[in-house]
Amino acid sequence: MPQTLIVRAPIAGTTVPIGEVPDPVFSAQMVGSGAAVEPPAGQAFEVVSPVAGKIIKLLPHAFVVVDAGGRGVLTHIGIDTVKLQGVGFELLAEKGATVSAGAPIMRVDPAAAVAAGYSLVSPVVVLDTKPDTATPIASGEVEAGAELFSVP
Repeated sequence: MPQTLIVRAPIAGTTVPIGEVPDPVFSAQMVGSGAAVEPPAGQAFEVVSPVAGKIIKLLPHAFVVVDAGGRGVLTHIGIDTVKLQGVGFELLAEKGATVSAGAPIMRVDPAAAVAAGYSLVSPVVVLDTKPDTATPIASGEVEAGAELFSVP
């Protein structure tokens, strides 16, 4: 039986239930259960790893860290931000790196995303988990690195 995984907020901001994310893939929990955080409007922010593990995928707008138990945690900064082709995103880590929870992964200047009209609501999901398996820990405002939700 895998132990409970505590997933931390990758950014500071306001928590958003996964079902309210303005993207059907995330809101229907097609890729996994989790939560989201919306950063404060208009200011640059740092994104940290929500779990300890190895970075197996690293894109300008999203990354996956696999924990010691083999569970992948996807952090996706904003909705439709892939269309920005990296504009406004600065990577601070490398694919293949082993990171601790709270380690800096990227820095984001949201100006291009805001100008394009994209939501900065940022889903964090445990890949391949059934819908509604995440148990929220935080609500309202969170700091980056604070406990966000857990999955069994």
